[in-house]
Amino acid sequence: MSEHRISRRSFLGYGAASLAAVAMGDSLMGCAHAPSETRKGGVSSMGYFERFGVDEALLSRGLAAAMSRGADFADLFFQHRVVNQLGLEDGEVNRAYASVSLGMGVRAVKGDQTGYAYTEDFSPESIERAALTAAAIANASVTGANIALRVEPLTANRYQVRTRWEDVALAQKLPILTHLNAQAFAADPRIQKVSVTMADESGVILVARSDGRVVEDFQPMTSLVLSCIAEQNGRRESNAYSLAGRAGIELYSAEALERVVSRAVQKTLILFEAGQPPAGEMPVVLTAGSSGILLHEAIGHGMEADFNRKGISIYADKIGQPIAQPLINIVDDGTLPGARGALNVDDEGNPTEKTVLVEKGVLRTFLHDEISARHYGVKPTGNGRRESYAHAPIPRMRATYMENGPHKREEIIASVKKGILCESFTNGQVQIGAGDFTFYVKNGYLIEDGKLTRPIKDVNLIGNGPRVLANIDMVADDLLVDEGRWTCGKDGQGAPVSQGMPTVRVASMTVGGQG
Repeated sequence: MSEHRISRRSFLGYGAASLAAVAMGDSLMGCAHAPSETRKGGVSSMGYFERFGVDEALLSRGLAAAMSRGADFADLFFQHRVVNQLGLEDGEVNRAYASVSLGMGVRAVKGDQTGYAYTEDFSPESIERAALTAAAIANASVTGANIALRVEPLTANRYQVRTRWEDVALAQKLPILTHLNAQAFAADPRIQKVSVTMADESGVILVARSDGRVVEDFQPMTSLVLSCIAEQNGRRESNAYSLAGRAGIELYSAEALERVVSRAVQKTLILFEAGQPPAGEMPVVLTAGSSGILLHEAIGHGMEADFNRKGISIYADKIGQPIAQPLINIVDDGTLPGARGALNVDDEGNPTEKTVLVEKGVLRTFLHDEISARHYGVKPTGNGRRESYAHAPIPRMRATYMENGPHKREEIIASVKKGILCESFTNGQVQIGAGDFTFYVKNGYLIEDGKLTRPIKDVNLIGNGPRVLANIDMVADDLLVDEGRWTCGKDGQGAPVSQGMPTVRVASMTVGGQG
């Protein structure tokens, strides 16, 4: 047993100290500092988690127990996460908290079936019990062999952080919030209420696999949301803008903060001029950036391999077939530096990559985790993701976007005689599999005779994702991966993602506006 083992009582004590730091106006700190990079030593060093008593003997014992009933493969997933959040409303801090979590999950896989268990106790006995529980998915009795473990260094670091969040004092965060608050009120006298929320996270994961690989990754995250309520002639409107990424406090540059204020205020005030467009079938222009939510929800989920393996997705039998026009290329990319959806490795310990889903209109592959990759006889694409140690991994998107096309934004708008342009979305419902959806457009414009005329709001887009994809007939060269705080929900799990697209024209969609 490592001399660095920390008791559960001591660990919770550290968490309580973190919370107390909020009230004291001091730095919000976790149990310990995350490493700036993964260690590259031998198996005698488990890196960061050694301080919690995680050593080679513990990993070997847990994996042997997980494989003891004849599982095809197994893995152990350790996670330590420290999250801080500050909220300011109308110039005053009205919420502040810190949360600290530490735990591990054990997965055993037999065929298409998964056994999973988790624990917050890192004692060898507790981990072995969890592993035996997960192993019960299989029903054979085998002799547990010693697994030769090897620590694998990361092949890339996609989230360079100059100052780790646990080294950032509360006094460095508050000026950011108060500055945004003051600038939003100063931007226009109609702004009546301002709310700012800032969150930061330091997380470390360790994955030990039954093939002997051991991988560790330090995963930072931060987000900022500015919400405004404006009033004009007794009428109120509200809107917000967010900024997020796997970055440190350097993300919040003067230019970035100015952009957050201007866009939040602008998106709010334009609603006073906006009305509903006519309803019916018409061309729809989706602008670069946040319109990627439609690509993510109505199309991307259908390309996750578990839905296809189970025959749920409309794309299940479409590999190698054209599903869009030849100018369409769609990727899911885990390699974008600093993006909210970026990853060095996924939650199964596999390196991430830029996965080409649709190439020149043809569906090339699905998004795979270990289970689906084995089913299809292909390599995992680095898309095995989980919300936390309490969840088993499943195929999930990372940063999903459409690549640039041959057209110009102005050319696309000019091509529409009567239609709408959609800028930002809130809410939506999607039937994964068939891809039927309804999305609510918060901001947009009416297009008349090739020109943007009046602003629109309160618009529903109704359609089918695969059909919309097939109906995209113009793609601009202005790809933008949105910088907002996007979180994807699936099977009761949330995961941070990025999404984006260039400006595109959908030849025809159903628009729900004024009858």
